[in-house]
Amino acid sequence: MISVDQALEKVLGLVDVLESESSPILDCLGQVLAEDIYSDIAVPPWDNSAMDGYALQAQDTKGASQQWPRLLSVVDTVTAGSISKYKVKAGTAIRIMTGAPMPDGADAVVKFEDTDEDRRKAAGDEIGILVAVKKGANVRRAGEDISQGSLVLSKGTVIRPAEVGVLASLGCGQVKVIRRPLVAILATGDELVEIGQPLPSGKIYDSNTYSVAALVRRYGGIPKILGIASDSEASLTAGLRQGLDADMIITTGGVSMGDYDVVRDVLAKEGELVFWKVGMKPGKPLAFGFLKGGGGRKIPHFGLAGNPVSTMVNFELFVRPAILKMMGRKNLTKPTVEAAIEGAIVNRDGRRIFARAVVEKGTGGYLARLTGPQGSGILTSMSLANGLVIVPEDKKGVVAGDIVQVMMLDWNEETGA
Repeated sequence: MISVDQALEKVLGLVDVLESESSPILDCLGQVLAEDIYSDIAVPPWDNSAMDGYALQAQDTKGASQQWPRLLSVVDTVTAGSISKYKVKAGTAIRIMTGAPMPDGADAVVKFEDTDEDRRKAAGDEIGILVAVKKGANVRRAGEDISQGSLVLSKGTVIRPAEVGVLASLGCGQVKVIRRPLVAILATGDELVEIGQPLPSGKIYDSNTYSVAALVRRYGGIPKILGIASDSEASLTAGLRQGLDADMIITTGGVSMGDYDVVRDVLAKEGELVFWKVGMKPGKPLAFGFLKGGGGRKIPHFGLAGNPVSTMVNFELFVRPAILKMMGRKNLTKPTVEAAIEGAIVNRDGRRIFARAVVEKGTGGYLARLTGPQGSGILTSMSLANGLVIVPEDKKGVVAGDIVQVMMLDWNEETGA
């Protein structure tokens, strides 16, 4: 049995970053740029108005006030997407909308609210300016966001909605990104029944496939569901071979000490076993290794524990970082907080405990409350939790009021954590 830290080090040391692909920008959320992005254009491409108002010469507003408006002749109206044919001269103004190119001769914009337009009922051929402005007021300069030829986004950048918008502003429809891993998922166990089917006596529905597939999708991978294999080497081997086109294979169940737990045996024949059993609770019977793919390819394989909570905790600690690394991500860790625990946790066997908890922000800091019974078959304890309280392997436990480390599963506004 190896420690959690040793297991994670082995996993991350043995999975590689995948190759790049060209993808539409809207499909790239969460992916990592595989190229530097330079701009062929300036953004914005020309000086434009930052406000709805009047483009004018700032010198014409000198001394303007509510009591003493400066009257200017309105010679044109220009909207976003159009260009005025008129030039602003002393004593004139052009009515302008946000984003419209600045007319020749204008060096400032006075917004509608600082004119007497609302008193004139409708836009006419004269306007009263009620404030004095300086040159450049309410004007966006050409290239103030992005200058032509500049490096805009660097290789290795994680694409978020803001980056999608930046790429669109450059006219980029597709970019090179590290591709998403295809992750094959195979459940094992004679007791399992596919959802949507009648449930015979003594059987349970296969939930692990769907929680794992959802986690794969959440962290950027592409799940490929292989179905359910029975507790026999032949069935398991056939199921695994259906996933040899994947970048990673995950099995659930079949890795403990029972007579029918055959994943380890099949893995030894079909590939290579790197480790089995990790000093953690829940999720001790975790297997990791490789399966042999075509052309000598080595496909990472995770044999996750069969109990549903163990499956999800195994995934969060080991599979999630592996998927992120394969996608070229650098930050592989979940955020952690210090919280005061509201109950007691006993550590009886020297393993690192990951207890499901609800974390809330109190007046003096974060508070962590266990979700209830912590059995590894109580899947609703994961549904209720937004964090995992960590009790180190060298600690006998914690009591109410102790400060503990909590790995956050979710970080949201409702809890303040």
